[in-house]
Amino acid sequence: MKILVTGGTGYIGSHTVVELQQQGYDVVIVDNLSNSHAGVVDRIAEITGKRPEFYNFDLIDREKTKTFFEICKDISGIIHFAAYKAVGESMNNPLMYYRNNLDSLINILQGMQDNGISNLVFSSSCTVYGQPDELPVRETSPIKEAWSPYGNTKQMSEQILKFAVEAHSLKTIALRYFNPIGAHESALIGELPLGIPNNLVPFITQTAIGLRKSLSVFGSDYNTPDGTAIRDYIHVVDLAKAHVVAVDRMISGKTKLPFEIFNLGTGNGFSVLEVIQSFEKVSGGKLNYQIVDRRPGDVEKVWADTSFANEELGWKALKNLDEMMLSAWNWEKALANKK
Repeated sequence: MKILVTGGTGYIGSHTVVELQQQGYDVVIVDNLSNSHAGVVDRIAEITGKRPEFYNFDLIDREKTKTFFEICKDISGIIHFAAYKAVGESMNNPLMYYRNNLDSLINILQGMQDNGISNLVFSSSCTVYGQPDELPVRETSPIKEAWSPYGNTKQMSEQILKFAVEAHSLKTIALRYFNPIGAHESALIGELPLGIPNNLVPFITQTAIGLRKSLSVFGSDYNTPDGTAIRDYIHVVDLAKAHVVAVDRMISGKTKLPFEIFNLGTGNGFSVLEVIQSFEKVSGGKLNYQIVDRRPGDVEKVWADTSFANEELGWKALKNLDEMMLSAWNWEKALANKK
């Protein structure tokens, strides 16, 4: 069966393509390469022994998206990753985030409706919860006011999906993931942001390898044990495998509702300083970092209750924090060796 993966040369997308192909699926990728490289397709082929189809265009282009669906037949399901995803950037350029993240989803849904495609896995986020009143966060926790335009686009996307599913008899699984980190064990694919990283772990590894002068830790006065923000970090391969489980669930007719939602995390919260300490432990070096003011849009602390995904999907994150950080460091060193 053929699965369309939008944003499939990106960080989470590329790891998911690998897992899909290793489970026997044919994959077609659509990506505009706004935050990734076409060479990722070669590395996916190197890992799996099979090259996915690749189309380079922007899904916010309605006509190109329409033409793609007319050309690319026999799609059994879609995993929709393609979106801008940086909280800080969204605070500075909210209109860019609303236009990109919402228009691309609407164009995908139109393509599904026009071509009889009924299965969609949506890349959602724990940012939909805002700053929760209670932790850990459950799928039934209230959706609070978004702290960033990025988080708001994920909330709005889920609302669009809710009504589209009801109107057009679609099946959708929204996966609300927490903070993906780490890299594939082959060190052939990993997180490779273009320009200055917006996420913590690539900034840590780039600082350690000498690409960045120092790491900024945003805020030390949060209501947490060490004053720094807490997140639930999950290894990207564990996350990718959950997408394959979700696709299997829909295609085999095992969904229990037309629109299902699952949290994907480890169920453990780690502070920024704990992540730094883990990196220093596995790398054997000291990291140059400095405490700076809080960053607009960041929530104080959040981690998942993953029991529903564990029980209903039969999926569980396996990697611990040290394993995640070591894989990220091996990826960074592999990149340095290629230069």
